[in-house]
Amino acid sequence: MIPVILSGGSGTRLWPLSRAKKPKQFLPLVNEKSMLQNTLLRLKGIEGLAAPLLVCNEDHRFMVAEQLRELHIHDACIMLEPVGRNTAPAIAIAAIQAMQLLKDQQDPVLLVLAADHVIQNIPAFQQAVAEARLAAEAGKLVTFGIVPDSAHTGYGYIRRSEQTIANMPNTYQVTEFKEKPDKNTAEHYLASGEYCWNSGMFMFKASSLLAELKEFAPDIVSACQQAVINASSDLDFVRLDSAAFSASPADSLDYAVLEKSVNTVMVPLDAGWSDVGSYDALWQVMAKDAEGNACRGDVMLETTHNSYINAEERLVAVIGLNNVIVVETKDAVLVANKDDIQQVKNIVQRLQQYGRSEVDVHREVFRPWGKYDSVDQGNRYQVKHITVKPGAKLSVQKHHHRAEHWVVVSGTALVRNGDKEFMVTENESTFIPIGVIHSLENPGKIPLELIEVQSGSYLGEDDIIRFADKYGRG
Repeated sequence: MIPVILSGGSGTRLWPLSRAKKPKQFLPLVNEKSMLQNTLLRLKGIEGLAAPLLVCNEDHRFMVAEQLRELHIHDACIMLEPVGRNTAPAIAIAAIQAMQLLKDQQDPVLLVLAADHVIQNIPAFQQAVAEARLAAEAGKLVTFGIVPDSAHTGYGYIRRSEQTIANMPNTYQVTEFKEKPDKNTAEHYLASGEYCWNSGMFMFKASSLLAELKEFAPDIVSACQQAVINASSDLDFVRLDSAAFSASPADSLDYAVLEKSVNTVMVPLDAGWSDVGSYDALWQVMAKDAEGNACRGDVMLETTHNSYINAEERLVAVIGLNNVIVVETKDAVLVANKDDIQQVKNIVQRLQQYGRSEVDVHREVFRPWGKYDSVDQGNRYQVKHITVKPGAKLSVQKHHHRAEHWVVVSGTALVRNGDKEFMVTENESTFIPIGVIHSLENPGKIPLELIEVQSGSYLGEDDIIRFADKYGRG
């Protein structure tokens, strides 16, 4: 069985923690591990698992690779989507790739999971996986339905048959898919006991899925097959052919196949699941104090109740409030009534309209070689704190509009500055004039920390000409 992890999505309802360049699946929201890492960790103990296959946005590739390495997962296949095309094409390319990877086992079972879900009861989840596997091996398309605990209007619903399928414990025929309902309809669904929430998690044999896709969505299959055939390998990644994949229709697996197939079945899952689609949902799954507050970071509270407080960089003190969301990051602060938190999407839309960088990136930006933090900027200057991992190297590059001063705070830098190459150690510095080819490398065993002062007429990240880059960036 191959775990297929879908790590796309922007997670803008959790702004300012989640942003386009680092969405919620890469963040440690409920514990010290990211949501992607927790998704992989909950698979431990399931027998017969092959190396995972991940499908992600090209912009997120280095975060995926780094988070896998932190878990000591070195044999994963990471497939890069040049554009988003929803879940049906993403899962189709995974199925095609899986059949190529397991040539001695031509028809692998795929366990398809989203990277941004919380599941609190791991044994119950693994039991549901075992039940679903029986149905998948019999040629069924299995969807996991979440046993509802409220009349939620933010999820789609799946209606199941009254009786389980013969010889398949806890497995039901799907009779209907329903869109997100209004409150009265959701209450009817809950009272009937026939409906589950649509989780977006699936299991099936690769051949079963592809056969159904060929029947109901042949354009998706043909485009995805061409995208995989013409794919190229790059470091840890499989780069899909951009033109072929972009030609695929964009559709969800539910619409493309599951709603139309007579082979769709459901395994109910009651395991403390949440898609953490809002701060209210995040508050619900987190541990709380005696006053109902869920806190992360350096937080002090007085007469505050039923609130979510996240302090990323500074002390946050909250006094006399109830039912609020407070999120502090290095470059943005969100304060909201929990009942109105869905309106954060309006803030995100306005940031996009104004062209504000806070909608896309954090002040601290991660790169394959390390990270940088833009600590100060003004007219014609910018100051960054740069951290380079041991053995890592920035690209050989030059800039047309800015000069740079580098001051090493900790560690040792191997610097190329024009036609010279030399070491710069703690408390030493160097100056890179405008237009001079240069590079920065950490040859040591500890992280290299330095302060970079940029000065010039234009300081944008796109003022860079790369001549060589070990990470394959142009």
